[in-house]
Amino acid sequence: SSLLLMAGITLTVGLCRRFTRRRLRSHQRLCTFLLEMLSTFQICACTNELCLLGNVEPKPHTALTLTYGFTVLHGWTLTGSTCNPCGTLQPMWGGGISVKMGGLKIGAQFVAAVLARVFMHFIWSLEMAEPHFGALSQGCGNPMQTTEVQAFCIELLFSVVFQLTILRVESVNPKYKVHLIALLITMLVYAGGNLTGAIFNPALAFSLHAHCFYEKFWSYSLVYWIAPSLGKFFILYLF
Repeated sequence: SSLLLMAGITLTVGLCRRFTRRRLRSHQRLCTFLLEMLSTFQICACTNELCLLGNVEPKPHTALTLTYGFTVLHGWTLTGSTCNPCGTLQPMWGGGISVKMGGLKIGAQFVAAVLARVFMHFIWSLEMAEPHFGALSQGCGNPMQTTEVQAFCIELLFSVVFQLTILRVESVNPKYKVHLIALLITMLVYAGGNLTGAIFNPALAFSLHAHCFYEKFWSYSLVYWIAPSLGKFFILYLF
């Protein structure tokens, strides 16, 4: 049921993106906002569901396989969208897009993060699948299983590795690039998922752990917003 739900989300978002491109092409800002919002919604909603499947046996093979598979699927279906505030910083820094357009995209990403959270909570309340039972009562899942300093360093390092890889594979054939990126993300999740969740995406982190941000805003902002952003600026400064 969870797989069907995620497939349904992906299909629906794909149809909405196609409709947006066809009908709103002349309204550039609105079109850009909606495309980025829809794409980020897909990633946040699917990842919220994937987190519920983290304990499915055999562990961690099932979770890692699903992570790889859906990362590839996102790469195939969400071309042209960054879905990550850190990724939006690069064209802003390089002058590829204006600060206003970059801010619009980042705003769309966080709006999508909230909408995905609300939508998935509604779906979980229906208890259509076994993993949904009791999902709403979990509160803050405490993804940080280490000290704040170590968590900060992990998210910073993973952001640097991820963003550096993105730059290095820009010239690779797209059909191979999506697999390379998916493999990297899966490896990072395996390496640090049990310590911080290995998210390195501020919008996704907010969608996954909104309760934690509410309870410990400064700690989670430092680890899941500032650390990956600093990692991105570090790469931009070097390259």
